[in-house]
Amino acid sequence: RQFADSAWENVELPIDCGQTLTRPVTVGVMVQALDPNREHTVLEIGSGSGYVSAVLARLARRVYSIDRYRTLVERAKLSLDQLGISRVELRHADGLLGWPEAAPFDRILLMGSAPELPAELARQLAPNGVAVMPVDRDGEQLIVRLELQPDGTLRETPVDKGRLAPLQPGAAREL
Repeated sequence: RQFADSAWENVELPIDCGQTLTRPVTVGVMVQALDPNREHTVLEIGSGSGYVSAVLARLARRVYSIDRYRTLVERAKLSLDQLGISRVELRHADGLLGWPEAAPFDRILLMGSAPELPAELARQLAPNGVAVMPVDRDGEQLIVRLELQPDGTLRETPVDKGRLAPLQPGAAREL
């Protein structure tokens, strides 16, 4: 509520646990590249405030969202409940391990960067599935769309330049 007057600006805003709310234009670019529809089950890595989860819930059949910070998961649940959004399940866990018991996922969205799609998440991607994520390469960050091919390889398409924080392994013990 402290930054309510900035809610419609295209800026990163601080949230709890030293994290930030991703710029709305970046969220839009990533969700558009993900191309979710009402038939899709989506895995989101990095729940943050629950904002992207709420957007995805409007577009997909079901959203599973993971964050390493318990405080963020609890606040996101509260926000989603207050908005009456029911197609989202949240979990406090290591997002890099995914949500194996809910897999496979038609779409996976990583709201933090990594050098490549973590192997455990790749295994949870459904046939013909799509993952969208920021990757760090050669000193810059790109948002890429990864499409699982019939032969098991991932076809990468660059989408845009990015500026998201790196994903951290493990669930935080505090916060």
